[in-house]
Amino acid sequence: MKSRTLPAILSLALILLSAPAQSADLVVSAAASLTNAFQEMKAPFEKAHPGTTLVFNFAASGALLKQMEQGAPVDVFASADQETMNKAGALIDAASRVNFAGNALVLVVPAEGGLAVKDVKELQGDGFKLVAIGNPESVPVGRYAKGALTAAGLYDTLTPKFVLAENVRQALDYVARGEVQAGFVYATDAVLRADKVKVAAEVAGHKPISYPIALVQASRSKDMGQAFIDFVLGAEGQAILARYGFKKP
Repeated sequence: MKSRTLPAILSLALILLSAPAQSADLVVSAAASLTNAFQEMKAPFEKAHPGTTLVFNFAASGALLKQMEQGAPVDVFASADQETMNKAGALIDAASRVNFAGNALVLVVPAEGGLAVKDVKELQGDGFKLVAIGNPESVPVGRYAKGALTAAGLYDTLTPKFVLAENVRQALDYVARGEVQAGFVYATDAVLRADKVKVAAEVAGHKPISYPIALVQASRSKDMGQAFIDFVLGAEGQAILARYGFKKP
C-alpha cells in the first residue's frame, strides 16, 4: 500500500481542525428507580456545564455493576442500595462515595379491582396468586422485600407466588397491567403510576433504603463526574429528587 502524500496529509489535518468540537459525554449508570428524577437533572446540568452531554444508563443496580465488571465505560455509578456499591469495591473511587437519597418500600395492588390488603401477612390468602418482587440476587428492591418478608417469617411461604422482576419498574408494570395481584416497589415508583396502582401498605422490617453515588475509577472525566455528584447533592438536585418523593439521605 502506498503511503499518503504530504498534500493528502495536510488536507486531512485541515478537515480535522475545521470540524466542530464534539460534546464530551458523561456516562452515568443509575438504578432504575432514579430514571425520572435524573432525566429531569439533564437539562439544568448541561446548561451549567456547556459542552458536556449527560448519557444515562438505567437498570437494576446489580445489572449495572455486572456491566462495569465487564468493562462498560461508566463515569458515575448511582446504586439503590449500599450492598451493591460495596460489591463494586475497587471499581469505584471510595473517597467520592456519598449517600444522596432515601426511599420507602411499599406494597401495591392494581388501582382497579385490586384486593384490599393492609398487611403483608394477607398475601398468604388465596386471592393473591401472583406477587411481583425484584430478583433479590440483583435487584435492591427485591432484597429489601426479602428482608422484610424474612423478618415476618413469610418469605419461604410466599416464594411459590413470586414473579421475579429484572428491576423495580418491571415489578411496577406487572401490577399496573393487572398481571399480578400485588407487588413490592419503591414509594417513588408507585407515585408515578398512581392511575394504575394504589399503595396498600408501607412495608417495614428491612434495612434502611439509602442511595449511594460514586465516581468510577476508570472514568476519564472525573472532574465532570464530581460536578454531577455535586449537582445531585446540591439544592437543585435535591429539590428535583424531593419532587419525585425521594427522602433526604
